[in-house]
Amino acid sequence: MDENGWARRVWAVVGSVVFLVLAPGSVAGLVPWWISGWHVQEAFAGFIVLRGLGVALIAAGLAGLLESFARFALGGIGTPAPVFPTQHLVVKGFYCFVRNPMYVAVVVILLGQALWFGSIHLLEYGLCLWLVMHAFVVLYEEPTLRRTFGAEYEEFCAHVPRWIPRLTSRE
Repeated sequence: MDENGWARRVWAVVGSVVFLVLAPGSVAGLVPWWISGWHVQEAFAGFIVLRGLGVALIAAGLAGLLESFARFALGGIGTPAPVFPTQHLVVKGFYCFVRNPMYVAVVVILLGQALWFGSIHLLEYGLCLWLVMHAFVVLYEEPTLRRTFGAEYEEFCAHVPRWIPRLTSRE
């Protein structure tokens, strides 16, 4: 890889880390803290087992989010931020199961937090956030990816669902 290739890869990693902290860090960290104050309330319907499910969802969401960010930086050689997009369409890893694993991961983290903290307000926030993400994906992100990657993106869309992950890998 030439010097420009290495420089772009380094900027992709740095940019992805910064974007990870700023975007999902705010949406799935700072805002839920403002909403809940991280105060644990009574478990939903008194089912303590939901707290354990919440922890599992948080862990799964974090794993998916980190894997997807790494894949953008290292495989796509870019960031999720529109100001430094990937050079390659990312279709590996969790992208074999769902087209928007970062958004799905953030919603899963929020659902896990809602279950852990017993917070209906976090559930409401997660639903509102998903609606905003859906509008963004449909109105901006997908048209932009269609223009940028053309037939490659169309084939990806034909085989990988937007929100509900496939049970088997596309690969």
